[in-house]
Amino acid sequence: MDLVFKALADPTRRQLLDSLNAHNGQTLRELCAGLDMARQSVSKHLAVLTEAELVTTVRRGREKLHYLNAAPVNAIADRWINRYDRGRVQALADLKTALELTPMSRPEFVYTTYINTTPEKLWQALTDPAFTNRYWGVGFETDWSAGSPVVWTQEGARIADPEQVVLESEPYRRLSLTWHTFTDDWARASGVSEKDRATFAAEPRSKVTFEIEPAGTAVKLTVIHDGFPPGSAVLDAINGGWPEILSNLKTLLETGNVLQTRETVNQS
Repeated sequence: MDLVFKALADPTRRQLLDSLNAHNGQTLRELCAGLDMARQSVSKHLAVLTEAELVTTVRRGREKLHYLNAAPVNAIADRWINRYDRGRVQALADLKTALELTPMSRPEFVYTTYINTTPEKLWQALTDPAFTNRYWGVGFETDWSAGSPVVWTQEGARIADPEQVVLESEPYRRLSLTWHTFTDDWARASGVSEKDRATFAAEPRSKVTFEIEPAGTAVKLTVIHDGFPPGSAVLDAINGGWPEILSNLKTLLETGNVLQTRETVNQS
């Protein structure tokens, strides 16, 4: 965590994080426009933030978009924040809240975390119901081949729909699938009101992509959830749920257990 605190100690880097918090998914050119600083200097600050995992990047054609990444702050808050006086870490807690609750200006969710595991074990954790039910509360019925249907099982509900499919499947590297259907059974099992279910169901179906990359002795996992309309209620819901799910995934693979503070999350 030394890299995180070092990155946050510099006012320019905090300004870059503030800029991304206000408008996520910016290019280097857009970030430079808000600073009276040379492009090379901004790039160096972004490199420090990226090394600390506070910023993650995604390629969109020729552009590289920069996203605020909540993973390291969540890790500090979830694993160590309760060991210290709350007043001493209030700023960190406030940052964690802002990262989780601030609506994203671009209609997509991007999150990167590093897990001490192998690509093979991470792939198993993403696809095997014996794992997914432990840290996510969700199971999948599919052969994980591109184009195959995916049946979700969650909170006692079995969610099947012809549009729930595997979009891409490269074992140990990349997995993409469409998001589940907001059925009446799912809403009843998850405790979601009919009003909220109807709001979710009125939106176009989103998709989630898991990108897996070896990173030394660890594995870099980037989750991209996109396909949302502006002002998406589903995006607001998953923006709060994914950080907990991914923290549990990391903890399960590294320790064999899920976080003891885990509460059931309504994953819309």
